[in-house]
Amino acid sequence: MAAGGIVLRGNIRPRFAVVRLRREKAWVLPKGKLYPREHPRDAAKREVLEETGHDVTVHEFLGSVSYVVEGKLKIVQFWLMRAAGAPVHELNDDVKAVKWLPLRQAIDTLTRPHEKVFLTHVGPIALRAVQKPRRSTGSARKRRGRSAPNAPVEHVIAFDYEKTRPNVVRALSNWIGRATHPAVRKAG
Repeated sequence: MAAGGIVLRGNIRPRFAVVRLRREKAWVLPKGKLYPREHPRDAAKREVLEETGHDVTVHEFLGSVSYVVEGKLKIVQFWLMRAAGAPVHELNDDVKAVKWLPLRQAIDTLTRPHEKVFLTHVGPIALRAVQKPRRSTGSARKRRGRSAPNAPVEHVIAFDYEKTRPNVVRALSNWIGRATHPAVRKAG
């Protein structure tokens, strides 16, 4: 299990954080593995600080991404995060650079297809959540009944179908069942 952030900076034209990994030379979303017994939300905040250098505020859960690494299913949970001000921490040794980009450019810059798909889906949700309404709640758009939903999705799952075997899909299905119904757990 891993966790990360869809990190935005700026108010008028929010920018998304993407990080370049030193060893792989890939552009990715900031994320990383959980420590034993660490809550995913806490791990996400820690990893974002280590990979972007920015202290962040953590907001709503945006979704999960799953993909296969060396034959094993990896699941990453992402939260919406806001960065303000200058960096407060040096970048982790694994990270070579951080870019703050508009949504479309961030999607195009990402190296991994599953992250491109994920950001394509949750990026607009993140933007709506952080952008302040330009009109009062009685705007003409809302009166016509066409206001866009601001609620985040519970789960957006993207995986590389070519590399995913049926047993991985089964494992993912089981995980979704546990994640969406946390009260239904095996005793023991």
